[in-house]
Amino acid sequence: MTETRHETTAEDLVAEFDAERPARRLSGRPAALVTIVALALSLYALYQTFRPGPVLPYRMAFLAVVLPLAFVCYKARRGGRDRPRGDRISVLDWALAALSLAVCAYPLVVFDDLIRRAYAPTPLDVAVGALLTLLLLEACRRTVGWILPVVCAVFFAYAYYGGYLPADWALGHRGYDLDRIVASFTMGTEGVYGVPLDVAATYIILFTIYGAVLDHSGAGRFFVDVSFAAFRRSRSAPGRTVTLAGFLLGTVSGSGVATTVSVGSVAWPILRRAGYPREQAGGVLAAAGIGAILSPPTLGAAAFIIAEYLRVSYLTVLVYATIPTVLYYLGVFLAIEMDARRYGTRAVPVDVGSPWPLIRRFGYHFSSLFMIIILMALGQSPFRAVVYATLLAFALSFLDRTPGGEHRLTPRRAVRALAAGATGVLPVAVTCAAAGTIVGVVTLTGLGLKAGSLIVGLSGGNLAATAVACALAVLLLGLAVPVTASFVIAAVIIGPALLNLGVTPAEAYMFIFYYAVLSEVSPPTALSAFAASAITGGNAHRTMWATWKYTLPAFLVPFAFVLTPSGAALLAQGPIGEILLAAAVSALAVAVLAVATGGWINGPAGPAERGLCALAAVLLLVLSPWPVLAGLGVAALALAVHFVRRHREAHP
Repeated sequence: MTETRHETTAEDLVAEFDAERPARRLSGRPAALVTIVALALSLYALYQTFRPGPVLPYRMAFLAVVLPLAFVCYKARRGGRDRPRGDRISVLDWALAALSLAVCAYPLVVFDDLIRRAYAPTPLDVAVGALLTLLLLEACRRTVGWILPVVCAVFFAYAYYGGYLPADWALGHRGYDLDRIVASFTMGTEGVYGVPLDVAATYIILFTIYGAVLDHSGAGRFFVDVSFAAFRRSRSAPGRTVTLAGFLLGTVSGSGVATTVSVGSVAWPILRRAGYPREQAGGVLAAAGIGAILSPPTLGAAAFIIAEYLRVSYLTVLVYATIPTVLYYLGVFLAIEMDARRYGTRAVPVDVGSPWPLIRRFGYHFSSLFMIIILMALGQSPFRAVVYATLLAFALSFLDRTPGGEHRLTPRRAVRALAAGATGVLPVAVTCAAAGTIVGVVTLTGLGLKAGSLIVGLSGGNLAATAVACALAVLLLGLAVPVTASFVIAAVIIGPALLNLGVTPAEAYMFIFYYAVLSEVSPPTALSAFAASAITGGNAHRTMWATWKYTLPAFLVPFAFVLTPSGAALLAQGPIGEILLAAAVSALAVAVLAVATGGWINGPAGPAERGLCALAAVLLLVLSPWPVLAGLGVAALALAVHFVRRHREAHP
């Protein structure tokens, strides 16, 4: 009974704090229909991996399935937790699903003629395109909230009314009529059917299928258990355990809030028994939850879009993220060690035994994760790598030796897993398609270059000021829209500002990616932190600031990408010696930054030591010889001040 209550609470918390809205809980014939359609979508995506057809028709067919499913699976209004009627599908929902199927099928029926007349659309083309856009925005409102549709509407208004802006304004343009705007949205690859939707229809759905298969095969439970068994019993073991569990579980969930809640529902009682204050425990949970989206091998959905924009393999993007991931977790673990001493936490015995029996019995769950990396390193496409990994996870599920084999993917359970993978992609796919309208406006009006020039002009052409402005803009954007959408919008609007000042595309896009993800733990909304505070019962705003302390290295390290001569080395680009040196210096910077935020060296650190360490961290992250030497000197001075003060306190 207790376990069921925890599960319900976790679902409610995800529904309340996640950027994505909760889906209906269907039963009976509607549930069977959704399962059949979702299963067909998963099989179609898997088939497309090995027998790829023309790109644009596939995107259209994918949306023709996704959009009707969104109206069936998601409520028109969010409603309360105890309103089962909200899960019933109304006549209007069925009508919108049927209409969306019709308008999505139309371009497939007249595909050849539609492409030829893209610059001279017929009235029917415009009417169908306008209906598709409106239906897409409504589906987007249902799945991720009303803010992204409003942002899309603002961009539409800019395209339509921009011709009325004064001619000497930087953002002015000649203006476009409805026919031209709708055609750019729905009759080519620059709008709804652009790169974001393509990423959802190829990379993301395959990874959501993989995550669903892993989850149904019992990997999520194993990852949590092995995390609790991995660390020896010490005062910092509970915090380290939570962080490892968040990293592993995030490969299955793919959501910062969902990972935070899943780990928190299990780990909060342990953190409380260890002596963690509520806010600090919430900070650890939120930092662990968001870390999985920043970490290989399954980065957030935006990482797939980076691969498409840069025309590089997904493995290359994983390589970009490797050193920043190590630095992120180094900062989190150091903060945990310091907090364990500051708050006097204690070891908590957890009855899970040694990790080795668990690994011997269930360690096969790691196999598919390693397989993805190995296959991509051997030259396989990420599509095929994740499909092969999914097949391996399916086959290995039959090694499950729990009573009744509850995690073996029998035909019925395999169908449920494949259907769950397809329905899991709905919010991301709808978001990507809606974000495509913004990309369409930017392409049509040239807004990206204009906005980039404007940002550079307002920053006086200074790269540091431009980077700060871009970071703040991405964070503000991320407060309003989901991570994937904020990355797409920032890449086309804010990215050119960095590119105009000589930042390479890889550095610029990774900078934007990190800040788009970090919006989930950024004041004032910090969804993951608020979800964690709901679990621990701590003050939401203090939890948010505690999370910010744990994740601070992830906020500062991206500046080294774009501001320092060795920034590319942090993305593992360049000579191996330079990469290792940049990684070592950055690790030292993260360590002294942890002292500045955690307030502990060999005892409580005073304001002087913390201030000196903050300065040393900034100097070290410049990654140039003289600033690094100065940073080392300042760090040494901080240590000297600390030990002198400690000696005087011990021997007054």
